[in-house]
Amino acid sequence: MIKRLAGCIRQYRKNAIAAPLFVTGEAVLEVIIPFLMAYLIDNGIEKGDMGYVWICGGLLAVCALISLFCGVMSGNHAAIASAGFARNLRHDMYYAVQEYSFANIDKFSTASLITRMTTDVNRLQMAFQMIIRITVRSPSLLIFSLIAAFTVNAKLALIFLLVLPFLAAGLFLITKYAHPVFLRMFKQYDRLNTVVQENLRGVRVVKTFVRGDYETEKFKETSGGIYRDASTAERLMAFNSPLMQISMYTCILLISWFGAHLVAERTGMTTGQLMSLFTYIQQILMSLMMISMILVMVTMSRAAAQRVVEVLDEESTIRGGSVTDVPDGEIRFENVSFRYGGKGSAPALSNVTLTIPSGATVGIIGGTGSSKSTLVQLIPRLYDVSEGSVKVGGTDVREYDLTALRDAVSMVLQKNVLFSGTIKENLRWGDPEATDEQMIHACRLAQADEFIQKFPDGYDTVLEQGGTNVSGGQKQRLCIARALLKKPKILILDDSTSAVDTGTDALIRKAFREEIPDTTKLIIAQRITSVQEADMIVVLEGGAITAVGTHEELLRDSELYRSVYRSQQKGGDEA
Repeated sequence: MIKRLAGCIRQYRKNAIAAPLFVTGEAVLEVIIPFLMAYLIDNGIEKGDMGYVWICGGLLAVCALISLFCGVMSGNHAAIASAGFARNLRHDMYYAVQEYSFANIDKFSTASLITRMTTDVNRLQMAFQMIIRITVRSPSLLIFSLIAAFTVNAKLALIFLLVLPFLAAGLFLITKYAHPVFLRMFKQYDRLNTVVQENLRGVRVVKTFVRGDYETEKFKETSGGIYRDASTAERLMAFNSPLMQISMYTCILLISWFGAHLVAERTGMTTGQLMSLFTYIQQILMSLMMISMILVMVTMSRAAAQRVVEVLDEESTIRGGSVTDVPDGEIRFENVSFRYGGKGSAPALSNVTLTIPSGATVGIIGGTGSSKSTLVQLIPRLYDVSEGSVKVGGTDVREYDLTALRDAVSMVLQKNVLFSGTIKENLRWGDPEATDEQMIHACRLAQADEFIQKFPDGYDTVLEQGGTNVSGGQKQRLCIARALLKKPKILILDDSTSAVDTGTDALIRKAFREEIPDTTKLIIAQRITSVQEADMIVVLEGGAITAVGTHEELLRDSELYRSVYRSQQKGGDEA
């Protein structure tokens, strides 16, 4: 895990090395200063030698200035290195997510990925800054101060070694019990983000159904869980401070007692040495206190590091092949079965065999849960088949380069997504180089140009996040136009005209027949009127194909198709 995270330092390696070097220099000078103070007191002040005082005082000032310089430089390099480390970490995580298949994305919730890229990365940034600065400074200061203390008086310095095992045992126990609590707390943060996101996205539904109180209670429950875990963790970490203070004051009392006797009896210790020893006590115990703080931070960041590395190490379940040319839009499903949960889970599709000629218009009809969307998502390899094969243009889709395959397939998903930005910027997702004329033509085919022209800013109209300032039908038509700009060999509409009226739906289908006759068109629809003119209609039920044929053939041979048609006709007559 450490090796994986260390790889994100990259171009900031020099800063990451310079920071601890300057910190080490700062620690050495802080240990030298008490030595000089002892000489100043014993050989200068007590003897009244002002010349010695001036010389020793000048050395002290120089050491203090150099120490200050080292401290400033270490802080500067540590800040640059930690900020750069976090930047690279977010970059690597974001790019890793871009490579995920739908199966990988299903493994992590959206809220969890957001928490990992923000809160967890921020914790690691803070931890990294402490590691390259305080984690170097504290042990260095501890070691150098111990050496200096033993140099001054080895017998009194043994007191530190008696306290260290007690302190180490206490810190180990605190860390051991606090880490699982922090890990649980971070998972609660994921849950909290999910609750907030769902509430904000569905705020209109919440208000319509007057479910504000329910959502508030759900938020309180999740937030309360975080509070309880945070309180438990903080109570455990709170033992750190009294543990350190007991150790510090024990050392001060013992050294004061024994040191005062040695100075009074003038047996191997001077006043200056005792004062320097007190300084070393403070330095050693402050180092230990900082080490305990580092342990707290590492305990917290360890859980964050595990979650971040999970995202970085997750490998896409889909790997592209080497074929880059998709000759045409012919599609063949050969004994295809698919399971969302892998082996052992119930199949979403079972033994599907189907051939769709290039340029054909195919309608797909079926009840809710019949796996219509699942079937078409196998074509651009959003998921991979569990058994069998899907072929496009005569080649198994697993042999295609992913970019080449998906450039040849335009898909308007069931949940239409528009991004914040202008209409032009959204349309150019289909073709970044599209001209204004090409965009207008695509919008005319999708029956979107008319309402766009009515906006004051036309194609420069700014869409809010998710396209909330346009209607559902307008959003669908914009998504269809975006898909058409790709000039695909295969166009998939996953229930993408459900929010438009039947007249507009008919105009869109007419435009498809006249303008893109060579493109294979797959239309998933609930309304039979949307697919009855198709060359072929596929009826799905329970993840299996129950009938294939034209509208007339299915009315004659398929009981399911016939019952759906009659129910829709009856509804239309009553209307």
